Amino acid sequence: MKQDIGNKTNTKVDAFLGRAKKWRGEYELLRDILLDSPLSEEFKWGKPCYSLDGKNVVLMHGFKEYCALLFMKGALLSDTEGVLVAQTENVQSARQIRFRSAREIEEMESILKAYVNNAIKVEKAGLEVAFKKTEEFNMPAEFQSRLDDDPALKDAFEALTPGRQRGYLLHFSAAKQSRTRESRIEKCIPKILDGVGLNDR
Repeated sequence: MKQDIGNKTNTKVDAFLGRAKKWRGEYELLRDILLDSPLSEEFKWGKPCYSLDGKNVVLMHGFKEYCALLFMKGALLSDTEGVLVAQTENVQSARQIRFRSAREIEEMESILKAYVNNAIKVEKAGLEVAFKKTEEFNMPAEFQSRLDDDPALKDAFEALTPGRQRGYLLHFSAAKQSRTRESRIEKCIPKILDGVGLNDR
C-alpha cells in the first residue's frame, strides 16, 4: 500500500512542475516513485533533488532528447539491468537512467524503485566513490611545455585545488587539435594565475 505523500512534497518542486513545458508527465511519475521512498524532497540547482539525512542521493532533470534520474553515487550502484549511463566520459561518480516517454517509466517502475533502494543503502553505508587523482589525468604536452617555461604559471597551477586542476586538464585534453589546445591554454592562463577555477567567475 502506498504511503501518504502529501506531507512530503516540497512547494518549490510543485512550482517547478507547474512551469515545466516539457517532460511534465514524466517528472510527475518519477516524483511519485521517489516520494514513495524514505528520501526527502528538496529543490537544488533548479531541479527536484531527493536526499537522505542531508546527503543528496538522486536528482531529476530534463534535456532536449530525454529526461533522467541522476544518481549522485551511481558508479557504486549494482547495475543489474544495464540502464545506468555516464553523462560524459569524464564523469566519475554520477550515473543517469534516461527516459523518452511516460510509458518507459511506467514499465520500469519496479526496477526504478530497486535502484532508488540500492542508492539509499549505498548512502546509509557511507560508501564513497574513489576519485582519480590529478596525476592520473592526461597532461597535454602543450600545457606541460608552458608549465616548464613559466615557473610562475607552474606554481599557480600547483596551488590550485585538485578539483580545479582536473577541470583545466579535462578542458585542455578535450580538444582534438593541438592548435585548439594551445588556444584554450592561452585563454585560461590569466585565470590560473589569479588562482581561480575554469568555471569560477
